[in-house]
Amino acid sequence: MSSIPRLIIGALALCCAASALAQPQAQTSDPNAPKTRAQVRQEFLLWRSVGYDPNDWLNYPDNAIRASRIIAQRQARGQTTVQ
Repeated sequence: MSSIPRLIIGALALCCAASALAQPQAQTSDPNAPKTRAQVRQEFLLWRSVGYDPNDWLNYPDNAIRASRIIAQRQARGQTTVQ
């Protein structure tokens, strides 16, 4: 392979990589948008931090509702991080 096609392929690869890295991370407010694994894990840790226990089957609907209310209150105040 001569140096010209290598330069063209290299430049093309560099442009593709640069454009992929330049794409802004979409922060949509659509709750139905697909989530990344990290987002799901962060949400799970947030639920656990407010007292939700996925192994508590006896109090399931009540503890999930309570945790979601606490999270909603924190989001309204702007506190959505795991403490």
